[in-house]
Formats: sequence, structure tokens, C-alpha cells
Amino acid sequence: MKMEKDSMLDESSLEILLSQPDDSTVEMFKQLEGDIIFLGIGGKIGPSLAHMAKRACELTGVTKRIIGVSRFSDPNEQTYIESLGIETIKGDLLDEDFLNSLPDVKNVFFLAGMKFGSETNLSLTWAMNALLPGMVAKRYQNSKIVAYSTGCVYPMVPIASGGSKETDRPIAVGEYAQSCLGRERMFEYGSSKNNTPTALIRLNYAVEPRYGVLVDIATKVKNNEPVDLEMGYFNAIWQGDANTMVLRSLEQTSVPANIINVTGEETLSVRAVAEEFGKHFGIRPQFMGVESDTALLNNATKSFELFGEPKIAIKKVIEWTANWMKMEKKTLDKPTHFEVRDGKY
Repeated sequence: MKMEKDSMLDESSLEILLSQPDDSTVEMFKQLEGDIIFLGIGGKIGPSLAHMAKRACELTGVTKRIIGVSRFSDPNEQTYIESLGIETIKGDLLDEDFLNSLPDVKNVFFLAGMKFGSETNLSLTWAMNALLPGMVAKRYQNSKIVAYSTGCVYPMVPIASGGSKETDRPIAVGEYAQSCLGRERMFEYGSSKNNTPTALIRLNYAVEPRYGVLVDIATKVKNNEPVDLEMGYFNAIWQGDANTMVLRSLEQTSVPANIINVTGEETLSVRAVAEEFGKHFGIRPQFMGVESDTALLNNATKSFELFGEPKIAIKKVIEWTANWMKMEKKTLDKPTHFEVRDGKY
């Protein structure tokens, strides 16, 4: 979907763009058996991901239950998700009785997890990122499971390497990354033990005008704050493209679990992105530090072969993000901490 006038971008048109299913996704839903549940639907990714599934069903004329589960600490979030035509269930997934009370469905998307503030509450971080996946793998052993993971389970690699591949051995730095690797191991165990078709999505980084690495950099530039260059390079993908790849990963679940890197095609320079935002804002960016020889980078060639390349270029997302911020529109105010190199989030 192309927006006719980027300067008119607002919450409604942004949601339409983020949740627009492509032809391949619609075709998949024509064949897909069973209902769908999104565990941990609240937050950055879940609403537009579930909405894309809802819209794909509507385009095919197929009727399915599409269910979103979350604690919904903000009741407005639950109301908004229901306004998209998605059924909601409120509760704590770590409560085993609640988890077992959820409906049986054939297709499960696992989005729950903890990153922000993980260093200040490590026991909850491990509970959310490793204990809960084991519980979900047992509860939904007769379903297909697509679970979000993170590229943080990989080590730093040389800038010119092209990024870590799915076949590379993970070396998780810091307890957040270790707990995320624990998440993967629990789903891998459940997949092998119970013959549960599973896909694990190692994502680096999904972006849109309200949230992500681009917003982090743009905020620094706009506020005349120095941009840290130590983590001088990164990968990013438009959230709508990531949604498409994640939904279509239902077709790529397997036993043992299938690992899929999801990110953009380019190795992006923090300095160059900051300078691009500087042009949009009419500001000369300030920098601190120097680029390291290594960075946290993913190679997403496998996902491109499975799903095709991203349809929205990062240059376009930079333009949208700059326009969004120039109009002083709402951002989620949740920094990604992409510049962290010691694993302490």
C-alpha cells in the first residue's frame, strides 16, 4: 500500500500500512486450518501483527477466531485491540491455571517477553523469557507455534561479515540474551519432545515512526544530544514487512524447530542515519565515541529466500519517521538500547 502524502501520516493511516497483508499472506490464509492466538499481544508488535491476520482472513472470506492475550495493564490498549476486530482475554500467562484455561487453537504466536528493565529484575526476566516458554510449549504441544526471539543471542561480528546466520552458534552476552536463548531452548525441547511444529524468529530490529532504532537516533538528533557511535552499525526492517514474514512463518514451522533471522537487507551506519535525520531536521548531528570493528548484525538471506525481500526501504522509513517527529506526533518512548554492547538492558 502506498501513502499518497507522507506528511499526512497519522495513527490511523499508519496502522493501515503496518497491517496491510500482501498477496502471499492472503493466499496462505486461504489454506490455513484452525484459529489463531497471540500470546502477549500488548505492546509494540502484537496489535498490527494480529490485525494483519484479521485483514487477511477478511480478504479471503474465511472466518476464524483471532484471539489476543495480555495482562492489559492499560485498559485503553485492550479497547483498541478489540476495535480492530480481535477477541481479547485478560490475564497473567505465568499463572498456570489461567494459561491452561485458554482455548485450544491450532496456530500460536508467542510474543511475550521482558527486555526493558531486565537488569533490575532478573528473576522476572528469566521467568518471562525462559520459564513461560516451557509452559506454553507444554500447553500448546498439539499446535503450530511461531515464537519471537532476538538477534541478541548472537555474538558481535565484524562489520564486513554480512551478519550472523542461523547456522552460527549463539553466544549470548548478558542475562537478557541468555534468558532469550533459554526461551529458544524451551521451545526446541517442546518441539522435539512433543512433535510440535515450531519456528523461532530472531528479529533485529523492527522499526516504524513511533518506535525503534530510527526513532532513538532521530530523537537524539532532534534534541541536539550526542549520538553514541560505539555500536556503529545495525540492521532494521519496516515493521509491516516483519509482520508479513512472521505470519508466513506458520508455513515454515518444523520439528525440530526452524530458526529464521528476520531483518533488513542493509548494514546501516548509525552515523549516516543520524546525518540523514539531520538533513530532515535542519540540524547538524552531534556524535560521541567512535565506531567499533564489530556489531550485533543478522544475515537474513534465509528469510528473503522464503518470503521475498522487504517491500519498504529503510530510506522511506527514515523519511516517514522524520515527518512524524517534525509534526510532534506521539512516540512510544521506549528506547531500544541498541547501543548497549555489554548485554545489560
